[in-house]
Amino acid sequence: MRQPSSDAVAPAAPPPRPLAPAAAWRLVRPGFLWVTVAGVLLGSAMAAACGCGFDALRAAVALALALLAHAAANAWNDHHDAVSGADALNPAPLAPFTGGSRVIQQGQASAADARRLALALATLVVLGGLWLALQAGGVLVVIGLAGLLLGWAYSAPPLRLMARGLGELAVAAAWWLIVVGADATQRGAWHLVPAVSAVPFALLVANILLINGVPDAPFDARVAKRTLAVRLGPAGVAAAYTALALLAHGALLVAWRALIPPTTAWWGLASAPLSLAAAARLWCFVARGEPVTALRPAIGLTIAAALLHALALAAAFVAVALQR
Repeated sequence: MRQPSSDAVAPAAPPPRPLAPAAAWRLVRPGFLWVTVAGVLLGSAMAAACGCGFDALRAAVALALALLAHAAANAWNDHHDAVSGADALNPAPLAPFTGGSRVIQQGQASAADARRLALALATLVVLGGLWLALQAGGVLVVIGLAGLLLGWAYSAPPLRLMARGLGELAVAAAWWLIVVGADATQRGAWHLVPAVSAVPFALLVANILLINGVPDAPFDARVAKRTLAVRLGPAGVAAAYTALALLAHGALLVAWRALIPPTTAWWGLASAPLSLAAAARLWCFVARGEPVTALRPAIGLTIAAALLHALALAAAFVAVALQR
């Protein structure tokens, strides 16, 4: 019998299935995008209070671009956590807060799908950002590029900031840029007021990542993902979390006393009880050796604190704008 030739061409692999819209939606983790909405509203309110004019179209485009950039970073993070195996090891007992979107692990998308989605969203951000920069000034180019760089460097090698214990710093810088960028969209320049007033919000957003890292820490450590939660351990995280919460609200008080933001800026202290309640719950978790599921209320309080702080401080600036 004649043997088949070794030169026979193997059948072509079927083309990859297109990513379903529902899977793409879950990959970007829409629940977390509200933090970005709050940050853009805060920056826009700061600009409105300056009395230098307000362009609703620019504000809307800035919001859309910030959301797209955040969505791209989330998809990029899912891609790299799938490649490293971190999410596959993680049973995600506190989903949707931790363990990624789970779309790849549930077979509804591939790591390559997440990568393509991230790149497509980032492309939209670049194109929209160029238009916005033409309208509002070149400072937005710097802000936009810095934000995209942080979103990439957070997850991707060779930097992998999250795996070096620098994830919280990167997240704080990114959300500080969101507030400052939303303000600069209107002013067309950097300004001291948003640069200082955005710091407390950025620190509160960093606390979201910090506490979310506790349930993931055992699984991250197994794939050499040395997050701050892995490096510090639960007690260290509780101490760092408390310090960041106090620093955030203390920084607002100092800025308020220095008359950098308006006199109504003390409204932003409304988030302090939520942050301190979350810190107390985190310390109880450490002291009692409770299962990680006991952290769910503390994580919810942490997210609520960041949102409330941004909205209360935005209202403080809007109150000034309405008086003009």
